Amino acid sequence: MTHDHADGGRDDAGQAAAMDRALSSAARMHADDQVVKALQITIDEVAPGRAAARMRVTADMVNGHGIAHGGYLFLLADAAFAYACNTYGPPTVARQCEITFLSPAHEGDDLTALAAERVRTGRNGIYDLSVRRANGDVLAEMRGHSRTVQPGPGGTDGTA
Repeated sequence: MTHDHADGGRDDAGQAAAMDRALSSAARMHADDQVVKALQITIDEVAPGRAAARMRVTADMVNGHGIAHGGYLFLLADAAFAYACNTYGPPTVARQCEITFLSPAHEGDDLTALAAERVRTGRNGIYDLSVRRANGDVLAEMRGHSRTVQPGPGGTDGTA
């Protein structure tokens, strides 16, 4: 897993700590994430409130129409969403998601789902996601709502 800094690489102590927390949270999740391992989904980027997940469409993912089953696109987007909303430490789950399929994926397509936090307040968060082909074509857009399921350290609501 890699990360980029929006400020061109300049870190202060707070940014460095947030990045360390995001990376360690992703590593903990990945250790037990049997779904991403079974489908060979890679988590290519993790940063506070952000994640990117990548997957190749295999023959086993193609439906009777000769296109990738939408559930696999949703699963890829949901994986990126899960890693993005768990970058703050406390366990966080999806409470609602809506996906719009714009174009089909096909066997052999390399897909990337990018998740970006839009707002996080208390135990609630909203994230936007795009699923794209390697050439940049957008195949699906998703909005996910998250909920932190247990308080963070010291009994706080999970926010810094």
